[in-house]
Amino acid sequence: MSQSLEGVKVLELGSLIAGPFAGRLMAEFGADVIKVEPPEKGDPLRDWRHVYEGTSLWWRLQSRNKKSITVDLKSDEGQEIIKSLVKECDVVIENFRPGTLEKWNLGYEELSAINPGLVMVRVSGYGQTGPYRDKPGFGSIGESMGGLRHLTGHPDLPPTRVGISLGDSLAAMYSVIGAMMAIYHRDVKGTGKGQVVDVALYEAVFSLMEGSLPEFDKLGAVRERTGSSLPGIAPSNTYQCSDGKYIVIGGNGDAIFKRLMNAIGKSDVAEDERFQTNSGRAAHADYLDKVIEEWTKTLTLENALEELDEARVPAGPIYSIEDIVKDEHYLSREMIQDYQLNEEESLKIPGVVPKMSETPGGTKWLGPELGQHTEEVMKSWLSYDGEKIQKLKEQGII
Repeated sequence: MSQSLEGVKVLELGSLIAGPFAGRLMAEFGADVIKVEPPEKGDPLRDWRHVYEGTSLWWRLQSRNKKSITVDLKSDEGQEIIKSLVKECDVVIENFRPGTLEKWNLGYEELSAINPGLVMVRVSGYGQTGPYRDKPGFGSIGESMGGLRHLTGHPDLPPTRVGISLGDSLAAMYSVIGAMMAIYHRDVKGTGKGQVVDVALYEAVFSLMEGSLPEFDKLGAVRERTGSSLPGIAPSNTYQCSDGKYIVIGGNGDAIFKRLMNAIGKSDVAEDERFQTNSGRAAHADYLDKVIEEWTKTLTLENALEELDEARVPAGPIYSIEDIVKDEHYLSREMIQDYQLNEEESLKIPGVVPKMSETPGGTKWLGPELGQHTEEVMKSWLSYDGEKIQKLKEQGII
């Protein structure tokens, strides 16, 4: 079965999270992604978080289906290699600080002169323009300046973070969306012309801030931290059960609210005129939360879920990764997969999202060893012979 991005050639020049996650998403659907790493050291992600047998387990996932080559981008010879590879590419992904590639003679102006159809995806903290463009930026700063962390946590405590690199991942997704739109413009519309996709971490986060900006503009309303509740939409919260576990319940649709109240034995509340619309319920959210938790505290999480499922009320448990790997729905959707790590062991990895009926994504191999595909790519893409490759190795260029 074919894959959506078969035939698309991608050169990944970035490191760590945002750029490489974009490369991963494209590689999962068949793009030929060549990851360029510095000789000897490689991508710092190889040493991040939990390291198993000398290599980060995160790396094995983040770089699945990619080919690793090593090139010294700071050297003239290394830059010439990149320019030669660019002739064969559809997309270049980079997440260096703005101006870095230009300093190495690898900016879009130089590369698009070689390949006018090139799409360059540029991911940075603040974008390629503006007064902050030269500041270093990580996903954590993007989450902070994009407005997310102001809303995350409880009102009486300092702002907190989500326990993953959410800002980086959002930027990566926008990077792929932008790249696909640029390729569509180039190929389907027949312009033949590439372009720059400029993704800023803070903007990727800011784009998800729902109605915060117009609400502030017209009403002076500033959203604040509200813990586990969803302000202005009720009831929607996290409630404790009798076994100490927590259940998330979304009873904020008009019909769903009535089903929820009837399920917990509060038919009088279901019919109360004050609660027939969301605005009325939102004005009494604390009261409704109290009513619901009085009920959940009489049941175990399992029993509460059974009753709410029966009543067709959206509800769910709060899973740890240990819970996820045992869940029957995850397993039936092939979201927990075992892939061969070495001759003796397999490694659990997440399935690919989204599910495609005709051109599904998948895992061909796990994140490669440093420079594992250097010779292969030099020979197949650039027609270098063994002597030239050996000389480049001796010079430390690759």
